[in-house]
Amino acid sequence: MTDLARPTAQTNNASAGIMLMIAATVVFALQDGISRHLAGEYNTFMVIMVRYWFFALFVLALAARSAGGIRGTARTSQLGVQVFRGVLLAAEICVAVYAFTVLGLVESIAVFICYPLLVAALSGPVLGEVVGWRRWMAIGVGLIGVLIILQPGMGVFDPLAIIPFLSALMFAFYGLITRYAARRDSTATSFFWTGIAGMVFMTAVGMWHWQPMSQQDWGWMGALCLSGVLGHWLLIKCYEMAEASAVQPFAYFHLIWAAALGVVVFDETIRSNVAIGAAIIVAAGLFTLWRERLKG
Repeated sequence: MTDLARPTAQTNNASAGIMLMIAATVVFALQDGISRHLAGEYNTFMVIMVRYWFFALFVLALAARSAGGIRGTARTSQLGVQVFRGVLLAAEICVAVYAFTVLGLVESIAVFICYPLLVAALSGPVLGEVVGWRRWMAIGVGLIGVLIILQPGMGVFDPLAIIPFLSALMFAFYGLITRYAARRDSTATSFFWTGIAGMVFMTAVGMWHWQPMSQQDWGWMGALCLSGVLGHWLLIKCYEMAEASAVQPFAYFHLIWAAALGVVVFDETIRSNVAIGAAIIVAAGLFTLWRERLKG
């Protein structure tokens, strides 16, 4: 559930890129775990608001160090699109973190990892891209994996199980809009507006839900903010080192680390249907990434 500024300079060191991607998945899993803890104790909007304050400072610092400075980085001919992107991502993070608190890390992340399949499915109607029958087949198989996790026909269906799927759908739309924005704006500009628009939106929402926080939890909040910056930095370095098609399959390690945190720290259990469904989703996702690489 992240965005990144992908620099123009790139080497071709796939092994280093893979290690950086795996490190980023560890950091983002820790971020998910800290978010689950804090949002379980405090209002979700407030937690995400403080996280975005730090994120906005990070993108401002990056922009200030760029060749054109903050003014050059912020310049865009599609301000409405960029602001909508930033707001959509902030809203998606709120939905995802809420899912962590009501469903836990294991089941939330297991459903959320279907978002690359949703991106592939929606790229046709939204961006006019051609989606072949093989990718449509993989998308269908992946969604079967989601149904296996959600078990809508087994007894009383828990509507809360739809929350991580809604998060995945929102993130897929965010990814498609980011692709659309990239036709006219640099990734640095998109990254800047992701942080600034998200910060303004979350401040407008979260300021009404402020709660006193214990000193210990302020420490966790600091760790949450730092993990966000470290995760983005690792991704930036990752894409400097290697092509996205080479490292993207390793993003699925996020599921492994998040599941381990859920089991060890939060006493969650991995139900058999969740494990089977997640395995099907990952296999379908890897197939779509492979097809994408062949197209490239």
